[in-house]
Amino acid sequence: MGRRQDRTISESTELKTDGKRVCLLTGAGGRLGSAFCSMFASKYDIIAVYRSQPPAIATQEQTLVDPLRPSTNLPENASPVFAIKADFADDRQHTRVVELALAHSGRIDLLANVAAWSVWAPLMESDQLLDSMRDQFQINCIAPTKLACAVARLFWQDRMHDNIASNRNIVNLSSIAGINVYPDGGQSVYGATKAALNHLTYHMASEFWSIGVRVNAIAPNSFPGIVPLAGVARSIVQLDEASVTGKIRVIDRHEDYYL
Repeated sequence: MGRRQDRTISESTELKTDGKRVCLLTGAGGRLGSAFCSMFASKYDIIAVYRSQPPAIATQEQTLVDPLRPSTNLPENASPVFAIKADFADDRQHTRVVELALAHSGRIDLLANVAAWSVWAPLMESDQLLDSMRDQFQINCIAPTKLACAVARLFWQDRMHDNIASNRNIVNLSSIAGINVYPDGGQSVYGATKAALNHLTYHMASEFWSIGVRVNAIAPNSFPGIVPLAGVARSIVQLDEASVTGKIRVIDRHEDYYL
């Protein structure tokens, strides 16, 4: 059995401070992605990737308007995100998205793999669940890995010292369902995809450190029902600002810990 290695970046590492950090965010049209964009558009230069529904905030293609005062310049429009429509069921989209992100911002400091897909049902009773297996693994496990590799090949590779100095890293969205089994919850396939993503996160952390890039994951319980949505969004920023790599951060109702 292989062992993962937990490494940290030296506390003396100097970080760049010239302008906003660039965050490539998937799942921007979903609940967590939209919250992240709303909360942190002024902190990051966000490249917001969505499949069908763009985030309900200012982008390069839309601005927010007060219907009672349509000519008023709202402060929410001061920090628009750069929105990209892409369906990661198509493997050609990973390279396209990274190329567009680099053409717009020139670099990528944080890759936040937040896009997710789930179908919950009993294994022995649902053909829909069995038919969804390929798509769930594609979006929850394969796409984050391929997108990370595309960023590495197109930008991070051969920039080890700059990557370390800029504290570049990946945060994957896992789930506590990838760690625990919840009987009668119908989360078998979804939990399996997240368990696979957890293990890939450990391997990615080991391999990506060769180019000075950290890799971690967050594994929240259900949000916003059990854990606050805003807290999950903030945990992405906290991992971006941290120095750890090769960690799964579990976020539960009354506890928050690393695996």
